Amino acid sequence: MKKLLLACILCVLSLGLFAQEQAKQITLFTNVQVFDGLSDRRLKADVLVEGNLIKQISKEPLMVVQTDNVSIIDGQGMTLMPGLIDNHWHTVFNFWSISKLLNTDLAHLGINAGHHSGKTLLRGFTTVRDIGGNSFGVKKAIDEGTIFGPRIYPSGPTISQTSGHGDFLAPNAVPSNPDQALDYIQRTGHTIIADGVPEVTKRTREALRMGATQIKVMAGGGVSSLYDPLDVTQYTKAEAEAMVEVAASWNTYVAIHANTDDAIQMWVRAGAKSVEHAFLITEETAKLMAEKGAWFSMQPIINDEDAIRFEDPISTAKFVEVTDGLDNAIALAKKYKVKTAFGTDILFDAELGEKQGKLLTKLKRWYTPYEILKMATFDNAELVKLCGPRDPYPHPIGVIKEGAYADLILVDGNPLENIDLVADPENKFKVIMKDGVLYKNNLK
Repeated sequence: MKKLLLACILCVLSLGLFAQEQAKQITLFTNVQVFDGLSDRRLKADVLVEGNLIKQISKEPLMVVQTDNVSIIDGQGMTLMPGLIDNHWHTVFNFWSISKLLNTDLAHLGINAGHHSGKTLLRGFTTVRDIGGNSFGVKKAIDEGTIFGPRIYPSGPTISQTSGHGDFLAPNAVPSNPDQALDYIQRTGHTIIADGVPEVTKRTREALRMGATQIKVMAGGGVSSLYDPLDVTQYTKAEAEAMVEVAASWNTYVAIHANTDDAIQMWVRAGAKSVEHAFLITEETAKLMAEKGAWFSMQPIINDEDAIRFEDPISTAKFVEVTDGLDNAIALAKKYKVKTAFGTDILFDAELGEKQGKLLTKLKRWYTPYEILKMATFDNAELVKLCGPRDPYPHPIGVIKEGAYADLILVDGNPLENIDLVADPENKFKVIMKDGVLYKNNLK
């Protein structure tokens, strides 16, 4: 009798699991022109999504039975493309002024970061590589479905030397007391100050323990920080090698904030894989980056009507200096075939955040629409995936192929001909899907 009862229970459980499997959400896109993230031509096809993955791509019409868990979207000849990827994003730093950020409560900041993450997704950015700041809570809430937003590859706290780009202490806060509590921005995991090989080793491991998919280090002078000139190389060779070694022991990599030759060359030789900004490089540095396979993680930051506005004239002057070097940096990267990724690095301004797609279109000053779209999808995905086994999202992104995550945008028009379409997501992105879930569908 007991055996019979056990068999019945197992049968019921099996039926339940089968029903759950059968109830997977299915979406069929018909009559779409597919830009797959890699090819420079669109393909007329139907695309079938099952659960959170792309199940089938067919030149021939696909048929599904219309049930409660099935959606059929007639693409009307529009362009179906992969979700966009921003490779230099700050989930918690993109919407408030720096003075407010440095003096706010972590919970208040996190709630607002979650709100703005939803806006990021509705701009068509289905994945971001968060390159500094404590975005772990927002990421978890998105992954759990509590809120909606893009996939987040978090770096966690930026690691900075004393007097570096991540040191927001007052200039006269010396000498530091080893028994003194960390200041608020360090305690809350947005940045951490570490000096010397033992300390940088420990702090790198702490960031990885927090869940960092890659390590972000401040390797040279910055714009938003007031007390580190742009020409400064931050950290010594021994400290750099220690942080790279720790990241490598976790099978991931170090991304560095740096703009100048000296800083970039030292860090790339130490093993850093991603150089954020690099606005002021010369030929020697571009050659070295190409030789070592380091990525040029570039932001089309121009001193125009969409420039970042700073509260301090020191930062404004630095901003002008670095942005003046962008034309040359991109020319050198193209000349020496340095692997190049796109990001926005939007900071301290919610209105500028709304222009995330517009910043992507600014690349047309140097690249064709195809090159821009490939960079913001397929190429960016390659850099994101450098984190190897630390990757919280193991399936392919940035591409439309069978087995890839169903992160998709249906665009009214052909962005391979008119890249400006991505600057108007509200009107031109008719459907936005992430992880197989429809977050926007204006074709109902």
